[in-house]
Amino acid sequence: MNLRLRLTLLGVGAMNSPRFAPAGLLLRCARQRVAFDGGPGAEPPPGRLAGWLVTDEQAELRSALRRSASARGVRIRAGDLDLGTVRVRRTVRVRCLPVEHTSHPAYGYRIEAGGQVVVWAPEFWEFPEWAAGADLMFAEAAAWNRPIRFRGGVGGHASVHDVADRAVRLGVRRLVLAHIGRPTLRAIDAGARPPFGEWGVEGRTYSLGFTAPDS
Repeated sequence: MNLRLRLTLLGVGAMNSPRFAPAGLLLRCARQRVAFDGGPGAEPPPGRLAGWLVTDEQAELRSALRRSASARGVRIRAGDLDLGTVRVRRTVRVRCLPVEHTSHPAYGYRIEAGGQVVVWAPEFWEFPEWAAGADLMFAEAAAWNRPIRFRGGVGGHASVHDVADRAVRLGVRRLVLAHIGRPTLRAIDAGARPPFGEWGVEGRTYSLGFTAPDS
């Protein structure tokens, strides 16, 4: 059975972005839908969700996310999820994996479908090694050419330059920068381009085809 992963960016902004809605993603496959992160202005459109997964259960937007998720009959959580259909079981495997970001647990997601790998990791201090070989990665872009360190030395945000370098070294095929902060906005306005990868675009859908065995 030939199927397609469709991944739509709901937002590409870092916290309190003056230009973009909060970084969020909607995954669609075989009539199944899963939301990742987001927030005000970056909610999935109406319709049934198989889950609403977050990378930080203690994020500042958690209350708004809980309200939006509750209105759609789901709850926000960090965790694994398997998707399938009546004919094809476990078509898409979503794995919640740790990232180094702050003083409390934070995560990213590795989405596997028929040999294709998509990574959603919008916030991290250290590039996650488990993203190696991804066909498509949505990644951190809060800082431009210098990392942002949190007060007290408890993590922060990797820079676009470091993210691009590590993505190349670890064999990421396509890098989409999807958590754009103020330093990066200034670089964009000055006409800068990332060393590798592309800027995420709100509302854009990225598509990957794959073959799933019939049950």
